[in-house]
Amino acid sequence: MEWNEKLQKIIDYVENHLQRKEEPIDAEKIIEIAGCSYNFFQKVFSYMNGISLAEYIRFRKLTLAGYDLKSTDIKVIDLSYKYGYDSPTSFTKAFQQFHGVSPKEARNATVELQVFPKMQVSKKQRYSWRIEHKSSLRLIGKSIRISCEDGIHYIKIPEFWNECQRNGIFSKLIFMDTGIPNGIFGLFGNYDEITKEIEYAIMVNSNFKIPEEFQEIIIPEATWAIFDCKGAVPQAIQNGWKYLNEEWLIKYPFRHALCPELEWYSAGNSYDKDYLSQIWIPIIEEE
Repeated sequence: MEWNEKLQKIIDYVENHLQRKEEPIDAEKIIEIAGCSYNFFQKVFSYMNGISLAEYIRFRKLTLAGYDLKSTDIKVIDLSYKYGYDSPTSFTKAFQQFHGVSPKEARNATVELQVFPKMQVSKKQRYSWRIEHKSSLRLIGKSIRISCEDGIHYIKIPEFWNECQRNGIFSKLIFMDTGIPNGIFGLFGNYDEITKEIEYAIMVNSNFKIPEEFQEIIIPEATWAIFDCKGAVPQAIQNGWKYLNEEWLIKYPFRHALCPELEWYSAGNSYDKDYLSQIWIPIIEEE
């Protein structure tokens, strides 16, 4: 289940408890739906929506409290306990900060109250992404060093792929691929600040003995933010990196793990409009 689906399920759960069950939000239920720690989910929620989960719940409570005051004769003391406030005084203070009027003034028919609507997660996202924990990978393949100055790596990496296809390396890698599902990895290794060069490798997950012309890299067990890129390569994967560098990484909600970043290319026609490639960013899932 991707993050937008999980997020919508959690929002629906929150709304059901606020509007129907009138019970406290259970953090354990959110952990169960999200499939990660509560603290970690809160970071993801804040990143995706520009508001913390606690603020969202508070704004929704105060919105619903405004509806109650307008439509019922409920006492302020009962309303404060209904929405989890310790006292009518703390509720009144929060209500006035949010709506700009006191609960008593809110009952006036001419007074307009603020509304923070239920969040609806868009089903259309340019890049869908999810968090996955994966076991260690044994990758074997070929690598080169490529300059990153003036965006030259956007040219040199596709050239390296073409070279590996011409000289038979690509066919050997496909034969030795024992990953499930099958696919070829592009690996970004050490970056040299002085030369502005990065090590880039084309590799497969394999249990074969390493041929003399290949090298081996062990990727430890790790948690990854995985982004799906749909479309013909290299344009689809390059557009994916552009999105990450210009938008996602700027508001990076996670700490980067000490692990190479990966590209993954599925088996199939890489020129097809529905071809799937992925970008894997190693992250530290904090408790």
